[in-house]
Amino acid sequence: MTTTQKSVVVTGASRGIGRAVALSFAREGYNVWALARSASALESLRKEGGERIRTHEVDVVDEAALLAACKRILAEGAPRVLVNNAGITVSAPLTKTRTEDLARVMAVNVTAPFILCRELMPAMAQAGGGRVINIGSMASMKGMKYTSAYCASKHALLGMTRALATEYAKKNITVNQVNPGWVETDMFTGATAAISKTTGRSDEQAREALASMNAMGRIIQPEEVAALCAFLASDAAAGITGSAYAIDGGELG
Repeated sequence: MTTTQKSVVVTGASRGIGRAVALSFAREGYNVWALARSASALESLRKEGGERIRTHEVDVVDEAALLAACKRILAEGAPRVLVNNAGITVSAPLTKTRTEDLARVMAVNVTAPFILCRELMPAMAQAGGGRVINIGSMASMKGMKYTSAYCASKHALLGMTRALATEYAKKNITVNQVNPGWVETDMFTGATAAISKTTGRSDEQAREALASMNAMGRIIQPEEVAALCAFLASDAAAGITGSAYAIDGGELG
């Protein structure tokens, strides 16, 4: 690529996968725009990652705030990489999933990545190219009960990934999706807590139940997802676009 600035935008950067991704790119010499809602968590990230971390407090559901963040980023040059990581889930049967629940999940998991792509990708193309990496889920590839809103959003994200990969293929921008299984994050902790509350199992038993869903019988670490993102951002991945990479311990088989 011939972009002039080695920078990356990471949403949901204050914890979990996003934090690991931000730190990984900082170690690789990127200037990191770390976007998240929590100012204190972002400050913790900045202290750990050092001078390459630039934080921006923003709720991706707030379109005006998100557009302002894009404007601030572009004022310093087009980023080389965009990692759309921010995501939320709702776990409930269909009849207990409210319309407002669906709307918020779609706003965070689909609309925000769409806006970021729309605002940043043209500048990336003009600067010579770049990489877009969307963080999906195993729920992008299969249905899972009690997560209809989440599955719908992650399937939609994959559709957007493939469409933009085609649209920008000749503009030197690759667009790919990483689909993790259960990862050691706050979302995973919430899932184990819900299992414990519903079934009476211990936290450890709940962890084992979720780990047993994949062939390896283990939980993926955020740093493993970050390593895959780093590869997709590298020159070695220049010919890869419109692809969905599972990192799920073999759950999808």
